[in-house]
Amino acid sequence: MSTTVNWFEIPVQDIKQAAEFYGTVLDTPLGEMDGPDGDAMRVFLGDEGPSGTLVQADAENSPAANGTLVYLSSEDIDAALERAGAAGGQVQQPKTPIGPFGFIGRFLDPDGNRVALHTPS
Repeated sequence: MSTTVNWFEIPVQDIKQAAEFYGTVLDTPLGEMDGPDGDAMRVFLGDEGPSGTLVQADAENSPAANGTLVYLSSEDIDAALERAGAAGGQVQQPKTPIGPFGFIGRFLDPDGNRVALHTPS
């Protein structure tokens, strides 16, 4: 049996502000949905529906610069990193080749979460 990522959650302090940030960086709006506890979530939409969300940070989940690293797909890493910096994030790693697997780049979002971008070769 293979292992695949089927969901991720990025904790943020302000859902609306974070949705605007990620919508700007990825150049596509995020969807909206309510979580199981009724709290508002913003959704990263994949080809087959939601693939992950922004969630309100609380005592159990808080932003982290050294926690799990999520890679989001990007058609143009240079442009996405430029938008991340302009929108209040901090570029940590510029577009970098990773051999036959394509390219990656990394930034901190305004809440301090470390997030990466990936473009296949």
